[in-house]
Amino acid sequence: MPLVAPTTIQKVAGESLTEAPDLLAVEEPLEIRLGFGPMSNRQQKPVSVTMRTPGNDEELAMGFLFTEGIIHQPSDIVSCRHCVQDAHKEGNVLRVELHPDILVDWARLERNTFTSSSCGLCGKATIEAVSVLTPGPVASDVVVTSSVLHSLSERVRETQLAFAYTGGIHAAALFDADGKLLLVREDIGRHNALDKLIGAAFWQNWLPLSQYGIFLSGRIGVELVQKSWMAGVPILAAVGAPSSLAVQMAQEAQITLAGFVRNERFNLYSEPGRIRVLQTV
Repeated sequence: MPLVAPTTIQKVAGESLTEAPDLLAVEEPLEIRLGFGPMSNRQQKPVSVTMRTPGNDEELAMGFLFTEGIIHQPSDIVSCRHCVQDAHKEGNVLRVELHPDILVDWARLERNTFTSSSCGLCGKATIEAVSVLTPGPVASDVVVTSSVLHSLSERVRETQLAFAYTGGIHAAALFDADGKLLLVREDIGRHNALDKLIGAAFWQNWLPLSQYGIFLSGRIGVELVQKSWMAGVPILAAVGAPSSLAVQMAQEAQITLAGFVRNERFNLYSEPGRIRVLQTV
């Protein structure tokens, strides 16, 4: 499936109207199904349906399953492939076959709805629910300069081919202490872009990402901090603003959180010691 789709728009400029071709970001559902159980009694169960931009679907599924605590290492996965049932389903159902020894805690998975803004959990309960799945606060001696953060927005934007055509795609980028971009993933959903990025790193055995940072093209919600915490990311930076609960979770996780990273400025909300600024006032 393509990342963009053509359309025709009516373009208004001042008091004039013209017809023009345009491109839209593709949005399609992806159902993630798990195959699990002993070889003598394999079972199948859907675990998630997400609206995503097609592409890197396997990474999206692996990132989601890892950050939900279902899988822990690449060997937990036997196979990951699209199901082809009919013309309407092709490409939109992905089945992940787990190793027969993997036990899925379905009760915990069903309770683990703290990423929803309507779940009704308080901030303390949300953070405690995530911390149970992690090895504890992120430990890392990585330090980056303020100039590295200043450069990220423009350099990530240059890699966003789908965004250049549509203006409607989010990005998640993995960078090292020198500011080198190691991975960039795009999706119409902020969570999906990050899942794709973490899934790619998971499959390459890079986790935990204790010597790297992640840059996001949008705002920072608590669920994005949760995913980063699960992946062991010490620095999380974004173009947009963080929520109050995102800041609370970053403080608990000891993740350096930087928001409004654009136009040679940014705000630090937690663990500022990992960012080296040449001048302070």
